[in-house]
Amino acid sequence: MRRYLARRLLFAVLTLWGVTILVFGLSRLGPDPLLAYVRDDTYGLSADTVAELKAKWGLDKPVYIQYFVWLGNILQGDMGESIATQRSVWLTITEALPNSLQLAAVAWVLGTVPGVLLGIISAVKRGSIIDYFGRAIALIGQATPAFWLAILCILLFAGYLQWLPSATKAPATTPLLTQAKHFVMPAFVLAFDPWATYLRLTRSSMLEVLDSEYVKLARAKGASGGMVIMRHALRNALIQPITVSALVLAAFITGSVFVETVFAWPGIGRLAVQGALDNDAPIVAGTALIFGSGYVALNFVADMLYLVIDPRIRYS
Repeated sequence: MRRYLARRLLFAVLTLWGVTILVFGLSRLGPDPLLAYVRDDTYGLSADTVAELKAKWGLDKPVYIQYFVWLGNILQGDMGESIATQRSVWLTITEALPNSLQLAAVAWVLGTVPGVLLGIISAVKRGSIIDYFGRAIALIGQATPAFWLAILCILLFAGYLQWLPSATKAPATTPLLTQAKHFVMPAFVLAFDPWATYLRLTRSSMLEVLDSEYVKLARAKGASGGMVIMRHALRNALIQPITVSALVLAAFITGSVFVETVFAWPGIGRLAVQGALDNDAPIVAGTALIFGSGYVALNFVADMLYLVIDPRIRYS
C-alpha cells in the first residue's frame, strides 16, 4: 500500500510540475512578454524605460531562469501583483475562492443526492416510466450547455416569473433566505450535468450488481426485495459513483467559469475570465495554477477513495 501511495503522490507532484511549466510557457508565447505587463504600447516607450521594466519583472534573463525564479516565488506564496488592480494576486484569489467553494459545495449536494437516488430507482424499476424518465433526464443533462441553461433560467425564473434574483451573491448581512435564493439558479445550473452523470453511473452499476450471481442467490434464499437492494446490491453499486464524486467536484472547476460569468458570481471562475479580458497575466496564471492544483488534488483523493471503498483493489 505504501508503494502505491508513494507512486500516486509522485505522479501528482509531477503533474503539478507539468502544470507550472504549461502555465509559464503560455504566458511567454507572445512576441514580447512585456506586452502582458504594460498596458500601453511597448514600442512607444523609450529604450531605457523598456530595459528598466524588463529588469523589474526579470524579463531580461533567459527563459529557464525566469521560470525557476517564478516557480520559487510561487512556492513561497508570492504570485506577483495584478496589473489591473496593483493588488497581490494571492490576496485577490483568496478573497474569491471561498465564494466558489460555497457554490461548489451546494451544487455538489444538489447533483449527488438526487442523481444517485434517481439512478437507484431507475435501475430497480427497469423498463418502467420512471426508468425512461431518468434516462431522458440523464441524456438532457449531458447534452445541455451550462451557459445556455444559465441564460434560460435567468429569463424564466428571474425575468418572467420573478421568483429569484438574476445574478451575483447576496451580502453576508442580508437574511439567510435572501442569501439562499441567490444560490438556487447558479447551483442548479452547475449541478445539472453532474446530476445526469451520477444518474447514469448509478443506474449502470446497480443493474450490473442486480444481475450478479450473489444477488440471485440471495433472492433464491428468500431474502426480501428491500433487503437485497439495501444490504447486497446498493453497497457494491455505489463504489463507482462515490469514487467519481471527487472527479465530479473537480469538474466544477471548469463549469464555474461559465456559471460564475453568467450569474456575475464573485468567484475564482469569474476572476479568471476578467483577468483574461484585462490581459492581466499574473491573475490568469494564478487562477490557472489554482484550477490545475485543485484538479490534481481531487484526482488523488479519488484514487484514495477507490482504495478505501473497494477491497478488491490491489496495491501493486
